[in-house]
Amino acid sequence: MTEVDTEGYLIDPSAWDEDFAQQAALAEGISLTDDHWRVIRFMRQWLDEHQVAPDARHVMKHLTQATGAGRNRLFELFPYGYVQQACKIAGMKRPRAWSTG
Repeated sequence: MTEVDTEGYLIDPSAWDEDFAQQAALAEGISLTDDHWRVIRFMRQWLDEHQVAPDARHVMKHLTQATGAGRNRLFELFPYGYVQQACKIAGMKRPRAWSTG
């Protein structure tokens, strides 16, 4: 069993796997598509390289380069917000205070 905090965020981001993402997405009412996975995998790679979750603006830039749609697409994919849904599903710790772009 993967340990999460009271809001459903992973306590240890290194415990993340795709099964966790699927379960977290289901809990958020999201059916993961290729674009969701594009965002999630980018976030995981960023975390591996920088040891911190990416700010939403980096994810928007990545989406724009990959699909031609950035900010609006990010919020279509995660309608309750980057921190609330994308960070949780991608296995990031809950950010304390953060601009969502």
